[in-house]
Amino acid sequence: MSPAEAAWIVLVLPLIGAIVLGLGFKSWRGIGAGIVGTASVGLAFVFTLVSLISMLGREEGQRQIASSLYDYVKVGGVDVRMEILVDPLSLVMLLVVTGVSTLIHLYSVAYMRGDNGYTRFFAYLNFFVFSMLVLVLAGNFVILIVGWGLVGAASYMLISFWYRRGTATTAGIKAFVINVVGDIGLVLGVILLLRHTGTVDFLETFATAKETFGEGGDGSLTAGLLLVMVGAFAKSAQIPLHTWLPDAMEGPTPVSSLIHAATMVTAGVYLLARLHPLMELSQTAQTVGMVVGAVTLLVAGTIGLVQTDLKRVIAYSTMSQIGYMIMGVSAGAYFASMFHLATHAFFKALLFMAAGSVIAAMASEQNLDKMGGFKKAMPFTYAAFVIGGLALAGIPPFSGFFSKDEILAVIGEQGGAYWILYAAGYLGAFLTAVYTWRMIFRAFWGPPVAEAKELEEGHLHHAAEHRNPATGEVEDTGVGFPGPDHHIAERAPAMKLAMGTLALLAIFGGLLGIPKVLTPLEHFLEPSFESALEGHAVHPGGGIIVVGLILGTVVGLLGIYVAYVIWAKPAMDGRGATAVSSQWQARFAPLHRLFLNKWYFDELIDLVIVRPVRWFGRFAHDTFERLVVGGAIVGGSTGAVRGASAVVRRLQGGYLRTYSAVVLVGLAALLVYFLLQG
Repeated sequence: MSPAEAAWIVLVLPLIGAIVLGLGFKSWRGIGAGIVGTASVGLAFVFTLVSLISMLGREEGQRQIASSLYDYVKVGGVDVRMEILVDPLSLVMLLVVTGVSTLIHLYSVAYMRGDNGYTRFFAYLNFFVFSMLVLVLAGNFVILIVGWGLVGAASYMLISFWYRRGTATTAGIKAFVINVVGDIGLVLGVILLLRHTGTVDFLETFATAKETFGEGGDGSLTAGLLLVMVGAFAKSAQIPLHTWLPDAMEGPTPVSSLIHAATMVTAGVYLLARLHPLMELSQTAQTVGMVVGAVTLLVAGTIGLVQTDLKRVIAYSTMSQIGYMIMGVSAGAYFASMFHLATHAFFKALLFMAAGSVIAAMASEQNLDKMGGFKKAMPFTYAAFVIGGLALAGIPPFSGFFSKDEILAVIGEQGGAYWILYAAGYLGAFLTAVYTWRMIFRAFWGPPVAEAKELEEGHLHHAAEHRNPATGEVEDTGVGFPGPDHHIAERAPAMKLAMGTLALLAIFGGLLGIPKVLTPLEHFLEPSFESALEGHAVHPGGGIIVVGLILGTVVGLLGIYVAYVIWAKPAMDGRGATAVSSQWQARFAPLHRLFLNKWYFDELIDLVIVRPVRWFGRFAHDTFERLVVGGAIVGGSTGAVRGASAVVRRLQGGYLRTYSAVVLVGLAALLVYFLLQG
């Protein structure tokens, strides 16, 4: 079987799963829907391996395969085919998407058991995976846009899954609207590029890029790329189009894991990596990407320091880590960025799953201030959280240590202004270590809360309740959890298997690309970044790599120590982590207020965009719509019709002599007309 044939099967399997579950949702009982949903994505992962093995059997020069089923549309001299592009880059994405998604599905089989929308959940989940696969495998811009839009629609359905909660539907709408803004940018950018290249095919566009736009690019290329980057920034939650991401935590925890680890937010990184032959021709586009990525990773890191919602802290962590990838791929660190994308998927999915286990034990309570002492009550969950936390903080030999520092090594090697980005990266790494271990110390250390005590004693009576994270009130969400046995890792083998697998990947995933030592991923990706290897690739020297690895270790350990001093030590000394934390908040009150309010981005967007648009909408409705459309246009035309009909009604009186008189008058008028013409 060829790589392309296997890839088509990979694409179709989740779609079949979504259709089967969607059409027969009334027939599924128990965990049947979960098994079908997991099996469809699991088989997709198997066929991804088949495609990979087949690809490895080819020469490096034959590892870019475009496969077309039929002509999608032919218009204006542009041929759009239903086409996929199978190459090392798309295969790496397929492995991450299908592999991690399979584990998230497996986790969900237990975690979502008892939910009233169990079958619907897996139908949506399968559709989400299918949408991401369309995006990743697209062989041209049009199919990419189709997948891009489908991912946005699927995310709306999953974020709003618990639709009885107003906060969930609001969050889904917010995510959808912001991503539509990005979609508009993507479409306009593609149209601008198409106008100059005359094709939407990726390989044809890349092959003629230098001839079309010149060695240094031109204004039209830069404009097109900047518009495309709007789409990338929206999908990957980069400033200023990031505000939807923390609100997306309103969806079930497996949804958060899927969005943040394997699918949606990685789309922007993949897009810029795919378009690297064009990005290399525009220094402006590269600079914008680097600056936005650097600013995002720092801003998200500061916000993560003070958030009390467990899932939102992890969400801001994702935003920060994607900032590293965007910065890296814009700076030419293609291999390192894709390496970090893969390792990040492992430990971020693991952290969300571990967080879900804790939240389940807390009866859906997500506030860190109300947690504590779960270390003994949930040893497996604690171990998973620690492994994920060490990988995220960049501590050796965990996977995040190698991938994140390799990005910074490539950036530092370029010198000059790049040193600013280099310093920003390590400052972000310090913040990452602090807020990551703040979560761990607050949730697992210190005196055990009532839920931890009950769980340690073997029972947890109120786990079936669902509490609104914002108000703490019990509410009806359509969830009918029967008890903690089905959605706490310690008591659910499916959850434990998924988390255990991801923990191993988080520990040993660094073997995919240890700088200068073991680089199988870099070697495999070389055919996809051939143009970069010809002159644009940056190869960091051994010196900066060693310095970076040492610096990364020191920064990570320092961040953990700071978190220990502020949150763990006071809890062990009996002073209370909350009290000491309050002292630090008072000491840095202005900064704490700024970070707690998320740098006021929501308020700024509301002031600059939302309110003016609402005002204009009200103005249009109250003035133009009512007075012009409803008055002058509609009212005037109806008045004219009403007047004309009144005249006609008077003529239709039913008297024969009146009709004869009208006919005679008409004939006389015609006679006069023809006489005058003669």
